[in-house]
Amino acid sequence: MTDILDDLAWRGLIAQSTDLDALRASMAKGPITVYAGFDPTAASLHVGHFVPLLTLRRLQLAGHRPIGLVGGATGLIGDPSGRNTERSLNAAEVVDEWVERLRGQVGRFLDFDAQSNAALMVSNLDWTGQLSAIGFLRDIGKHFPVNRMLARESVSARLQGEGLSYTEFSYQILQANDYLELYRRHNCTLQIGGSDQWGNITAGVDLVRRIEGAHVHALTLPLITKADGTKFGKTAGGALWLDPEMTSPYAFYQYFLNSDDRDVIHYLKVFTFKSREEIEALEKAVAERPFAREAQRTLAEDLTELLHGKEELDAVVAASKALFGQGGALEDLPASTLAAALAEVPKAEIPALGVPFVDLLADSGLVESKSAARRAVKEGGAYLNNVKITDEAYVPTADDLLHERFMVLRRGKKSIGGVEVG
Repeated sequence: MTDILDDLAWRGLIAQSTDLDALRASMAKGPITVYAGFDPTAASLHVGHFVPLLTLRRLQLAGHRPIGLVGGATGLIGDPSGRNTERSLNAAEVVDEWVERLRGQVGRFLDFDAQSNAALMVSNLDWTGQLSAIGFLRDIGKHFPVNRMLARESVSARLQGEGLSYTEFSYQILQANDYLELYRRHNCTLQIGGSDQWGNITAGVDLVRRIEGAHVHALTLPLITKADGTKFGKTAGGALWLDPEMTSPYAFYQYFLNSDDRDVIHYLKVFTFKSREEIEALEKAVAERPFAREAQRTLAEDLTELLHGKEELDAVVAASKALFGQGGALEDLPASTLAAALAEVPKAEIPALGVPFVDLLADSGLVESKSAARRAVKEGGAYLNNVKITDEAYVPTADDLLHERFMVLRRGKKSIGGVEVG
């Protein structure tokens, strides 16, 4: 049972802990119950949520019982952690809808049928919604020294700026009460979350100790960063969402396929279930054959299959190969997959056919000018639907349309663009 902590440490998944030795000793006695919370602040989880979500899965595979908590109550309030301004409150019916969507996403990664450690799914609205204001203040609020609350980083940072409302100030009490309730209901003795949640999580540890006299544990996970300084999980179109309607499987796959050599091994440790031996072999491949991008392919394929399934993975791999002329026919790609792929590349939108090929190259942004487009054609480096175009005056016809809507442009081997007609 204790091997899981060593594995988490090797993967770089331990940022802070109340007492790692005490947690190890507790795990040595037998399976424990652990929870992580996910607030419905949007219609989907994003890729950053993968870190606690997959850590819950690792803990379950190691024999422990996971609880996925969706914040039906805390989602109505808003967590001030990591924010410079007050969070806009969403309507109750919107939060309810998002809670159900997040339940489905969290539930995909946990095993609810395991014989000895079946996962649980809860919403903190189940107990928070029943609290009266007087009961909340008397039974819970009295255990929170205001000076300690003010000292928490998520609060003190805001007080030095625009300030925060009593609503957001109370968030840490609500989250702490979640830990208390889960300890009482399910003997939950470990909460995990991002390192930005340390103050909220330790508030729960303290509350359980004050009311129940029990010593429970907290473990936070590092926030993922990128070696080039840009924010992990951000694309040109915004956040990388787990919902395929918000971030297409193709875009998700390409994001990880394009991982920097400096990041890919860390990502493999954090986001995949590959063994130490497998990851060390891929690390050697990055050092010796970086051009082959074996680690990036493994990462992108593992994560896409994990989130979207084998069929969707096969579709995006086929699309990727077909777009770059590496096998497979563009005509065979489903319209939805092709549309998703072209949404990620420079694209021109035209009302009707009749635009010369060189103009499309320039209008899409694939080349910087029409003269550059003509030069690409002349030098034999311009393609329409993977067919080399050698005529500078060529005008695409209806026969060039894929699904009667799209055309794929390519300059050289690696630069892809698109055209959408109508």
